[in-house]
Amino acid sequence: MKIKRLQIYCSNLNNQITFYTQKIGLTLVEKSNHKAIIQIGNSELTLVKSDKFKPYHFAFNIPSNKEIEALEWLKTRVKILKDGNAEIQDFQSWNAKAIYFYDQDHNIVELIARKNLNNQSTDSFSGDSIFEISEIGLPVNNIESIYKDIHKTTGMAIYSGGLERFCAIGDENGLFICINKQIKDWYPTGDKAYSSSFEIEFIEQDNFFKMVFNNGKIETLFK
Repeated sequence: MKIKRLQIYCSNLNNQITFYTQKIGLTLVEKSNHKAIIQIGNSELTLVKSDKFKPYHFAFNIPSNKEIEALEWLKTRVKILKDGNAEIQDFQSWNAKAIYFYDQDHNIVELIARKNLNNQSTDSFSGDSIFEISEIGLPVNNIESIYKDIHKTTGMAIYSGGLERFCAIGDENGLFICINKQIKDWYPTGDKAYSSSFEIEFIEQDNFFKMVFNNGKIETLFK
């Protein structure tokens, strides 16, 4: 899955714009009083101001050889979210290394270097090194129902996990991270997982899809 656009809600639009442009070094594409679009590599992150905001978890792909450099770069800008003393998390079954931090809305943001993508870079790490939005969290009450809806319409398969507690749907370029919010919280902080509403546009097997996730359910999914 290639995520082209992810629209999420935010509590303070100006703070988020400042964070992603000045701290992370991303480009502001468009801004109004209630909405902003941030370019993240090949993806766009749309931020919409809303009083109903609840925190999210999402991830960005970075070059497969840059997790150490990315960590040092991030440490001058944000507080790293650790698992114990570890600043870089080693997901051996995914052949990936990840770093976590909060943005200004207390969303858990992840930079992940997926070794299998073999997308090394010789450039110094910066905001320009971020390739794409690669994950969005879907905390739900029934993973099986969500998976069936996604698979039926898009053909996307389970990348990792199962249907009870945790299920990553898609591939290494783009994943829906489904968790059962009744029994699991967000890693690595243990933050409560909310079924935060979002809209997403993505490409799967050369087909363009749009999905609206609202109130813990897929409201629409079509191509």
